Amino acid sequence: LGRDGRVFYAFKFRTMYINGDEILAQYPKLRAELNRNYKLKCDPRVTRMGNFLRKYSLDELPQLLNVVNQDMSLIGPRMITPEEIAKYGEHGEKLLTVMPGLSGLWQVSGRSDTTYDERVELDMDYISNWSVWMDLKILFKTPAVVFKGDGAY
Repeated sequence: LGRDGRVFYAFKFRTMYINGDEILAQYPKLRAELNRNYKLKCDPRVTRMGNFLRKYSLDELPQLLNVVNQDMSLIGPRMITPEEIAKYGEHGEKLLTVMPGLSGLWQVSGRSDTTYDERVELDMDYISNWSVWMDLKILFKTPAVVFKGDGAY
């Protein structure tokens, strides 16, 4: 979802097997974790090359096209799916007042090692305390976080 709840297609490189849902159906505990966090640390659906692309966030490089198309900004809260908006509770409306970003406070603050609730909190902190300086700080932190590869899966 983008600003004002506008649905857009986020470009990404494919990192999962085509029959990913069938693969995940074999792991009920992982399905429960995915429903809770929208992320899996050891996702059986991801290919070997996909793990590499995800570790260094290379799978998201095509989202630069979303930035050019003005669906996203370089810096902002993490984009979410329409199904995720309910997890933001009363914060959902606030989230949809800004464009999602290719990078953001969540991405430079632990990435996938943070809980979903922490992610929501970081997104809300970003929106509430936004400044050009905050964006610049995130922008300059992003390459180091990406090249290090910590917390990405």
